Amino acid sequence: MKKKIAILGSTSSIGKSLLDIIKKDKKNIKVELLTANTNYKDLINQAKKFNVKNIIITDLKSFKKTKILCKNKKINVFNNFKNLKKILPKKIDYVMSAISGLGGLLPTHNIINRTKVIAIANKEAIVCGWPLIKKELKKNKTKFIPVDSEHFSIFSLLNDKDINNIEKIYITASGGPFMNLPKNQFKKIKLDDALKHPNWIMGKKITIDSATLMNKVFEVIEAKNIFNIDYKNISILTHPKSYVHAIIKFKKGLTKFLIHEPDMKIPIYNSIYYQTGKSLKNKPLDFATLNNLNLKKVQENKFPLVRLLNKLPKKSSLFETVLITVNDYLVFKFLEKKINFQKLIKLIHKISNLREFQKFKKIRPKSINQIYNLRNYVHLKIQSLGV
Repeated sequence: MKKKIAILGSTSSIGKSLLDIIKKDKKNIKVELLTANTNYKDLINQAKKFNVKNIIITDLKSFKKTKILCKNKKINVFNNFKNLKKILPKKIDYVMSAISGLGGLLPTHNIINRTKVIAIANKEAIVCGWPLIKKELKKNKTKFIPVDSEHFSIFSLLNDKDINNIEKIYITASGGPFMNLPKNQFKKIKLDDALKHPNWIMGKKITIDSATLMNKVFEVIEAKNIFNIDYKNISILTHPKSYVHAIIKFKKGLTKFLIHEPDMKIPIYNSIYYQTGKSLKNKPLDFATLNNLNLKKVQENKFPLVRLLNKLPKKSSLFETVLITVNDYLVFKFLEKKINFQKLIKLIHKISNLREFQKFKKIRPKSINQIYNLRNYVHLKIQSLGV
């Protein structure tokens, strides 16, 4: 029997990578649903290529164009996620949540009850909505697999018995394009410089987050949520080669490393073929890199955003939504060349530390609407500051 799957955000880099993997295994995998926001041309081509009967395109203009183009193609076109029970009347085997941004929280949450396994690549769902996601996973007995290379590595190194024996988790950061750039040269950084990641091929937004190391702030929050570990027991190490993705030091004296090439297809492949005998063709061990791992503590004077971790509440709160929203808003301003790199970092610090946002550190997220309403409130506040 074929494995039935769905991909939320199939036109994203993660979604495309997954489709690239499964195109070699069509005889064993049936794609039941693909989704996108505006990229209707790629979505339609994917649906044709993989014989997908159901697609969701959330942007209204793109939806109207898609309906016209799919009129005689036996493809059901939807504009939102309200018809998931109709599209997936029975639980399918696997869902990949690869929608980028906070907009991915609602569909990720709502599809959990339609699948046996969900792999989540959407950082925002885990950072902002983890209590809601976790509750839904438990309620529906759905298996969760993290897809970020760091969290998949931690997940792979652990079993249920190990989790109480963790002394310290280390996640690694390449340092992005400015790892070796002197701090006094940061004022010269241009947009094109920040988009030149040395190791990973990613979207523009996450590439900028990697350049500021804000992505690591979010990854520490994710690790804390997923593995129920205190912030004090999670550290970031810079590692320019991106070969080691996680290190776990256990209380009984053992330390485990997980290494793989800097290629997202590896955690993606392992998520869909989790606990199967399927093999992935890969490169031999790189002993030259192993002999020169160059693991170091983060230079906080160069990457000051990591200090935001010192001010986070111990338990999940609405403040994480403030942090995500402030960063998103300002990164897009940088991508539009409205602010420079140094201003980006300075404003993230300044705005996230505004007194009126601090109260959200004491409020636990109770609904997705509450999170989305807060996002809108933060947007309005930033706009009122003239940014």
